[in-house]
Amino acid sequence: MSKPYHGTGPWLWVAGALLVSLLAIAIRLSGAELSAPTQSAIFGVSIVAAAFLLAWATEAAQMDVAQAFALAALALIAVLPEYAVDGFFAWRAASDPTYVHYATANMTGGNRLLIGIGWSMVVLLVWLKFRQPSVHLEKHQKVTLSFLALATAYSFLIPLKGRLGLEDSAVLVTLFGLYLWTSARAGKVQPELLGPAAALGALRTRWRRTLVLFFFGFSAAVILASAEPFADGLVHTGRQFEIDEFILVQWIAPLASEAPELTVVAIFALANKGSQALGALVSSKVNQWTLLVGTLPIIYSASLGSPGALALDSRQAEEILLTAAQSAFGLAVLASMSLSLREALALFVLFSVQLVFPDPTVRYVFVGIYLALAAALFIRQAETRAGLLDLIKAPLTGLRRGFNSHG
Repeated sequence: MSKPYHGTGPWLWVAGALLVSLLAIAIRLSGAELSAPTQSAIFGVSIVAAAFLLAWATEAAQMDVAQAFALAALALIAVLPEYAVDGFFAWRAASDPTYVHYATANMTGGNRLLIGIGWSMVVLLVWLKFRQPSVHLEKHQKVTLSFLALATAYSFLIPLKGRLGLEDSAVLVTLFGLYLWTSARAGKVQPELLGPAAALGALRTRWRRTLVLFFFGFSAAVILASAEPFADGLVHTGRQFEIDEFILVQWIAPLASEAPELTVVAIFALANKGSQALGALVSSKVNQWTLLVGTLPIIYSASLGSPGALALDSRQAEEILLTAAQSAFGLAVLASMSLSLREALALFVLFSVQLVFPDPTVRYVFVGIYLALAAALFIRQAETRAGLLDLIKAPLTGLRRGFNSHG
C-alpha cells in the first residue's frame, strides 16, 4: 500500500521532472547548435529526469500487477536510457565500426556499476541506518538469480568467440523472455510506495493507470530524443579534451542512466526495504545481461540491412570477460539469498581497484581473482548442499509453476 503523504511535495518533484524532460524536446525541435560538453550535459540531465518519471510510474504499477513481475518491469524500464544510448551506438556501428567500442563500453560499464556500486550501496545504507549486518533477498528472487546464472554462464562464450552475433541474441533474448514470463506468474502483493510513487498510487484507479501510461510514453519519447545527442556529445567531448572516449562512454553514460534507479533503491534501503531494493537491482542485472546484450546484434543488423555481428577486439573481449567474472562472483555471493556487509565491501573494493588499472594484464588478474573467489564460495555451498543446487533447480521449478498456472 502507498504511504500517506501531506502537501504538494511529491507532485512538485513530478512537475520538476516533467519540465526538465521537456528541455530536451524543446532543444531538438529548435535545432539549436550546442557545444559538445553542453549538449551532453543538457541531454544527460533530461534523460535522468525522464528516467525518474519512469521509475515512479513503474513503482505505482505494482498496484496492478504481480510484484515479481513489477520488479522485473521496473528493472527493465529504469534502464531504458541505457538501452537507448547503447542502441544508438550499435546502430551507428554499422556505418562507423569505431562505434562498436562504445556499444561494448556502455554495456560493460552499466553491468559492472550495478554490482560494484548498486548492490554494495544497498547493504551499506541498511547497515548505516539500521545497523543490520546483511540484506536478505525474498524467496521469489531465487528464480531471478537462476536466470542470472544461466546468462552469466553463457556470457563467457562471447569473448571466446570474439564476436557478438544474432545467435547470441537468440539465446539471451529467449532467456529474458522466459524470466519475464515466469515472474508474471507470481502472486500479486500490495506494495508499499514512497514519495511521488505513493502520490500516483493514491489516485483513483482510472487516473493512476492513465498517468502511469502517460509517463511511460512521454518518458520513452524524451529518452529516445536525447540518446543520440547525449551519446554523440560524450564522444566529441572526449576528442575535444583528449580524454579516452571509451572511458567516458563506459562510466559517465551508465552513471547518468543508472542514477534514477540507484536513487530509488537508496530510498527503499533507507526506508528499511533493503530486500526490495536489492531485488530490483538483481533484476536489473538480469535484464542488462540478457536483453541489453542480446539486442545489440539485432539493432546492428537492422542498421546494416543484413544479418551481421559486432566484431570484438582484444580490449572489448577483455571488458566482457571481466564483466562476466564479476557477475559470477556476485552470483556466488547471493546464492545464499543474502548479502553481508563484508561481502558488499568485497564487491565494492574489487570494482573500485580495477578501475585504477586499465592495463590488460592487471585486468586478467582481476578476472582470476573473481573466478577463484566464486569457485571457493560455490564449493563451500556444495559441501553444505545449499546455494548452487537450489539455483540450478529454481528455473525449472518456476517454469513448471508458470505452465501449471497458465493451464
